[in-house]
Amino acid sequence: MGLIQREIERRGIPTVGISIVRALSEKVRPPRTVFLDWPFGHPLGRPGDAAQQRAVLQEALRALSEIQTPGQIRDLPWPWRKTHAGPGASPAPGPLD
Repeated sequence: MGLIQREIERRGIPTVGISIVRALSEKVRPPRTVFLDWPFGHPLGRPGDAAQQRAVLQEALRALSEIQTPGQIRDLPWPWRKTHAGPGASPAPGPLD
C-alpha cells in the first residue's frame, strides 16, 4: 500500500495508511501511517464494533492532517482485546474496551 500512497501523493493528494505490520511499514516508508498491534484481518477493529472502528478512522484522519514528516509512523496505544460481547450486548464502557 505504501508504494501506491507515494504515487497518489506525487499527484498532490495526501494519504494515510493503517498498518498492523510495523516492520513492513518501516521498510516501505509510506508518507503517513498509523500503526496498531492487532491481528491480521482487523486493521479497524472487531467486526460489528462501530465505535472502535470510528475511533481508528478518527485517529487516522487526525494523523493525515498532523503528520508532516514523510515516512512517520504514529503508534496508536490501544491493545487488542480478545473478548467481545458480540452483537446485541450492552455497550462497552469505551470505544476500545
